[in-house]
Amino acid sequence: MPTSSIPCDVLLAAGTILTQNETREVLHQAALAIIDGRIAAMGPVADLAERFVPREVLDLSRTMVLPGLINTHTHAAMTLFRGLCDDAPLAVWLTEHIWPAESRMDAEAVRLGTQLACAEMLASGTTCFFDAYLFAGAVADAADAAGLRAVIGQGVMEIENPVFKNPKAALQAAEALADQLDGHDRLRVGIFAHAVYTCSPQTLSRCVGFVRDRGLLLATHAVETARENDDCLNAHGQRVIPYLRDLGFLGPGTLLAHGVALDADDIAILAATGTGVAHCPKSNMKLASGIAPVSALRAAGVRVGLGTDGAASNNALNLVSERNVAALLQKVATGNPTALDAQAVLDMATRDGADALGWPQLGRLTVGGPADLCALDLDRPNLTPSLNPVSNAVYAANGGEVVLTMVAGRVLYRDGAFPEFDYPALLADFRQAAARLTHRTA
Repeated sequence: MPTSSIPCDVLLAAGTILTQNETREVLHQAALAIIDGRIAAMGPVADLAERFVPREVLDLSRTMVLPGLINTHTHAAMTLFRGLCDDAPLAVWLTEHIWPAESRMDAEAVRLGTQLACAEMLASGTTCFFDAYLFAGAVADAADAAGLRAVIGQGVMEIENPVFKNPKAALQAAEALADQLDGHDRLRVGIFAHAVYTCSPQTLSRCVGFVRDRGLLLATHAVETARENDDCLNAHGQRVIPYLRDLGFLGPGTLLAHGVALDADDIAILAATGTGVAHCPKSNMKLASGIAPVSALRAAGVRVGLGTDGAASNNALNLVSERNVAALLQKVATGNPTALDAQAVLDMATRDGADALGWPQLGRLTVGGPADLCALDLDRPNLTPSLNPVSNAVYAANGGEVVLTMVAGRVLYRDGAFPEFDYPALLADFRQAAARLTHRTA
């Protein structure tokens, strides 16, 4: 009589599992049993094979499995503007190129741009992202169709845009979307007040009241450049962080994107208020915005996640390469080779990012937790030998080694294919939309 008795949806066997649990346990020749999108059991392959009768077996014994990556700041639909304006300062890039192109945006373009972004993120192991953009309903549709998790930030600013004439209308739309997605297991709504230079203090305060009433995530671009502090001082008599604090904007449910031009007093305020930071190193480097003081932030107890920013300023949505750059950049910036070690930056890309989004069930593989994960091919030359799996994941991997990405127990990417949607058709439609918006050939 067989010893197996417990039915499960998937039995996944891996060569190595980086659990990213509380003790950062690393398992070798281990397996996961998945039932209803959650991890029912985790342990030695032989033990789970005896206990469970799977509907499907995934043999990933030549891979390293780790939690799905968490992208804490992006503008997904800006894949449409990849390469539109390179090698320019932030002010020129934004006002002379991006905003004019965005004025031609519509919901269908945002849906296509976001779905292509989802494909790109899945192909490098990302399973959840925070999006900050226009046409939030279209973003939700695209993320849902692709199968990812997302916190969808409804953009709010004073500047009239293709969707809203004023901030009040944006907040009304956010309320409707929050009602629509209430109870959704993969999608949540947040508010993204664009920046202190595009939102009045009254608008920022309205955003604070809105999210506090609804229990939503609040986010904004903050101190991406030193100029932001100078302009805020001239306009409001304070640097950006004290200004936001005094408006009640900061707190455990707030996430600031970039945080480049922070001083010691700013960092102390962020730590005291429990505010999180989304670090986007490649975008900050490309726009010459500066280097965020990530080591100092973490030392002060500030939650720091990793983000890619949009494909128009990165120009990729690859958190594997992002974590490598983040680690190396802090070593150069501090002159200390021990700054932001491999485990710390892996935490930022997984569990710390999930915590910063207010979704602490994500970013770790635990019994009872969501089966959100990615698998890297251990037979690739750059991942051989596997003397230190965490080191390989951060310093050797580039994202091209991802052979499988799963969200809630569903395989959304495997060996270059996207089983849940028609990628060739998406690509054709996307190229036409990008050509229309940028006035360039498809």
